Amino acid sequence: MAALNNTYDTTLLRQETAVGAVAQILLLTLLGTALGLGPAGWLTGLVFAFATWAVLTRAVCRSWLRTFGAANRVTLARATLVGGVTALVADSFESPPRVPVLVALTTVALILDGVDGKVARRTGTASPLGARFDMEVDAFLILVLSVYVATSLGPWVLAMGAMRYAFVVAARALPWLNEPLPVSTARKTVAALQGIALLVAASALLPYPAALAVVLVALALLVWSFARDIIWLWHHRTRHTAPPQPATAVRHMTHADA
Repeated sequence: MAALNNTYDTTLLRQETAVGAVAQILLLTLLGTALGLGPAGWLTGLVFAFATWAVLTRAVCRSWLRTFGAANRVTLARATLVGGVTALVADSFESPPRVPVLVALTTVALILDGVDGKVARRTGTASPLGARFDMEVDAFLILVLSVYVATSLGPWVLAMGAMRYAFVVAARALPWLNEPLPVSTARKTVAALQGIALLVAASALLPYPAALAVVLVALALLVWSFARDIIWLWHHRTRHTAPPQPATAVRHMTHADA
């Protein structure tokens, strides 16, 4: 009976992730119909949908979750929006950018970033998987936005999106970088500012000098935040040979755990 229950729970979890993939394809279809997405937009969006479905399905089936949970559903909705943003950014290299739609999708995704964590805490469904899922979505959105903004402000903007991934790579060689960090309001604030700054720059509402200043300040704060955490980790490092824990590394490397 226990085996049957586990199979049933796994089936439900797979259905949840499948719904997310279907929602992503529906959003791409809507964008394609309304805006006329080109091949690059379609291909990128479909790759994002498939990759998200495959990785998330594998993760939830290995997580022993009994239910997917309301908070993860909010994060999955946010991932769907990020997939739409990704498709629009890819399409902007072939066609004029659809700035209003890109800004609208990004704005909703950033707003929902403050919702899933609260839902998880209020419903008592917080989990390592949910935290990691949330942060991976945050990090990828920053990366995609940095790619888009880099086309107008310069390639240096890519540092905002690449910094977290570079840190994770460095942590493979330096296990002490995977040690847990203390909770920090400053870190959460800096993380939130990255998406806001890139959104403001992407909206083209500000003149070039102002947009440049906003993104430069955000990048400077991000460098400061990472540097502060690295220094803290160095001073509190422990000597061990155990392999790093991926979930822990992601938790404090994204700078997006607000």
